[in-house]
Amino acid sequence: MGRVTSRRPVLRIREGGVTRSQDSLAAEEPMEIRVSGRPLTITMRTPGNDFDLAVGFLVGEGVVHREGDVRSARYCAGVTDSGENTYNVVDVTLDPSLPPLDPSLERNFYTTSSCGMCGKASLDAVRSATSWPVADDPLTITPELLAQLPERLRRAQRVFDRTGGLHAAALFSETGELLVVREDVGRHNAVDKVIGHAARSGLLPLRRTVLMVSGRASFELVQKALMAGIPALAAVSAPSSLAVELADDHGLTLVGFLRGSSMNVYTGTQRVSQPSRLA
Repeated sequence: MGRVTSRRPVLRIREGGVTRSQDSLAAEEPMEIRVSGRPLTITMRTPGNDFDLAVGFLVGEGVVHREGDVRSARYCAGVTDSGENTYNVVDVTLDPSLPPLDPSLERNFYTTSSCGMCGKASLDAVRSATSWPVADDPLTITPELLAQLPERLRRAQRVFDRTGGLHAAALFSETGELLVVREDVGRHNAVDKVIGHAARSGLLPLRRTVLMVSGRASFELVQKALMAGIPALAAVSAPSSLAVELADDHGLTLVGFLRGSSMNVYTGTQRVSQPSRLA
């Protein structure tokens, strides 16, 4: 839709002097997610792959479990003063055989692009039962393969090259094949877009895959990975204590500080092949 970036004037101050020019910024706009016409939540996101975002969000909430659960996704009401569609309202129609939505999911305030957990009633609600346990997933990966993932993710970030302001998430097979990559101003949105793409393509559960994220590994990202049946999550930055605890509870392999050949494997170490002699 051509709304992923915007151009704004900027005053550039450098050691060599001061200039005025145009700068590309990562777009951030609100998107309302509705289910069968009923407003569910509003999230701040970068426009693009909005249907993936909406479906991925519903997977993370335990509403959608497989491709057939979603009958359709479409843009609906939401217009500018001139009557043009804003493309900021997505309505998802679910299979009528699914149970009604839990009223606790309804959120009367927006979810910011930096927080995927706003609106959760309690920690116990977040620790919802996963659709596909990952503890017995046969995924095995080498440190050498893991070391390649951050740079491969970075090379796939097309919009980041123009703005420097987007997070990214990518799904890799156990052999290192890049399956899908998505960018967004919000870390959790990028993950939702990856998972939503998989759900809409009938790929859930995502067994024998690795989810690679460009930032830190927070609790909500571990939770989203678990809800999609992903057995391993790798991040270039640090995990939180609660993320490690949740990953350990469910048998997910969590890798943090993945930079070059260095990394910390916090949980699920049995999936990462190790040298015969450890230092």
